[in-house]
Amino acid sequence: MVMRRIMFFIDGFNVYHALQATPKYWKYKWLDYTKLAQCYITSKDTIIDIYYFSALATWNPQKVQRHKALLKALRLSGVKIVLGEFKLKDKKCRLCNGVYQTYEEKQTDVNIAIKLFQEGIMDNYDRAIIISGDSDLIPALEAVKKAFPAKEMGIVIPTGRKAESLKATADFYMKMKEKHLSSSQFDDVIPLGDGKNIQRPSTWV
Repeated sequence: MVMRRIMFFIDGFNVYHALQATPKYWKYKWLDYTKLAQCYITSKDTIIDIYYFSALATWNPQKVQRHKALLKALRLSGVKIVLGEFKLKDKKCRLCNGVYQTYEEKQTDVNIAIKLFQEGIMDNYDRAIIISGDSDLIPALEAVKKAFPAKEMGIVIPTGRKAESLKATADFYMKMKEKHLSSSQFDDVIPLGDGKNIQRPSTWV
């Protein structure tokens, strides 16, 4: 039997904010995406690679520390990390019309699109599954589908998201459910050897 080759492309902040929006889901932030990916494939599929796209909130040392712990755990599990960055952006207050600065995550959408094309050109997957509810990915999906009509583009929609436009663009979609999250957690302590380990952040319980 010829196995269908699957690649996952994970929008890290989209998933994080979906979990952050519901307090009962905060305990699921210590998320093992290698386990999670298994929830969305069949016995006819084989996972070739899992890519995780995100950026570090460098202005908040506590957030960076927690995020780096997750990144280290993901790398150990075989996930490939692609980091973008945050940039300051001027925004206008709707109430007072004043201008203020806020951080905005950049590059994730572009990085996902580039990696979809790179792996598609090299014919490294038959089916790409994107875990995100961000409609900004629609142009990338449309372009990749046009360039590689034989390849399937699917979406896993994070909990609490509707993503109707994404669903309409993709070849198929699935929903992230609490049972998927609860069964896809890293161990609270991941041993590294020599007495070292990675621990679940204390606020992610």
